Amino acid sequence: MGDEAREPEEYLPLTPAVLDIVLALGDNELHGYGIMREVRRRTDGGRRLAPGTLYRSLRQMQEKGLVEESEERPDADLDDERRRYYRLTDLGRKVAVAEVERLEGLVREARSKGLTPSAPPPGAPAGA
Repeated sequence: MGDEAREPEEYLPLTPAVLDIVLALGDNELHGYGIMREVRRRTDGGRRLAPGTLYRSLRQMQEKGLVEESEERPDADLDDERRRYYRLTDLGRKVAVAEVERLEGLVREARSKGLTPSAPPPGAPAGA
């Protein structure tokens, strides 16, 4: 069965690096360095993608059909022609939504078990 016939849930769970890339590309096309900057910005510097991890992940994501190189380029005066721009494919977006749904389910379950930073344990008196 080819990747295009797989259900989005079959790609889950996403690795932290792939999730970072998916989030960076969620609302625009970016080149590799732009993806690395977006991850740093979004996490206030808490997460950084090393170039090797980034480009290995992008290559694997391309092979699976989750991202593709963009044909559109910024004005040549504003950009380096050697840069490759990436965007999520339709499948990549579906996989991203499936991963968000999976993570939301985990957070709901964690909350129900009192496993959140601000939640008291189940059965504990209020204010404990």
